[in-house]
Amino acid sequence: MGLLDGVIGSVVGSMLGGSQTQNPLDTILSGLGGGNAGEKNPLLQIALSMLQRNGGLDGVLSKFRQGGMAPQADSWVGTGENMNISPDQLQQVFGSSSIGNIASQLGVSHEQAGSVMSQILPELINQLTPQGKVPEDSNDTIAQGLEMLSKSLGK
Repeated sequence: MGLLDGVIGSVVGSMLGGSQTQNPLDTILSGLGGGNAGEKNPLLQIALSMLQRNGGLDGVLSKFRQGGMAPQADSWVGTGENMNISPDQLQQVFGSSSIGNIASQLGVSHEQAGSVMSQILPELINQLTPQGKVPEDSNDTIAQGLEMLSKSLGK
C-alpha cells in the first residue's frame, strides 16, 4: 500500500508539525480522541470515501470553491501553506447529514466528526496534489486506496 501509506504518513506528519517519534497516524488519532492504530483504516476509508462520493478531488475542490472557500481549497492544492477550515465550513459544504453519517461510522459525536474531518481533509487533499495540481489519475488513486483499505478490514 506504499503510495497511500506515504500520503497518509505525510498528512499526519504535517498535522503534527513533523513530530514522528511513533507511527504518525497513531499519534494523530490519539490526539484527536480517535483511539488506536486499529482504528486508522476506518478513518482513512471514511475520508477517501468522502472524496469519492463527492466527485473526487476535482468535485470536492469545486464544492469548496462554490461555497465561497476558494482561497482555502486553492491553498490545499498549491505548494504553500494550507489554510484551515472549521467544522462549520465543512458542514456547509457537505451538509449536516454527511457529517452525521461520519459521526455514526466513527462512533463519535457530530462535533467530533466535523472536527476530525476538518483537520484531515485539507491535509489529505494537499498530499494527494504534491505538484500543486490535481493529478489526472487522482480518482484511480482514491479508488485503489479504498480497495486496499476494504481488503485490510475484511469487507
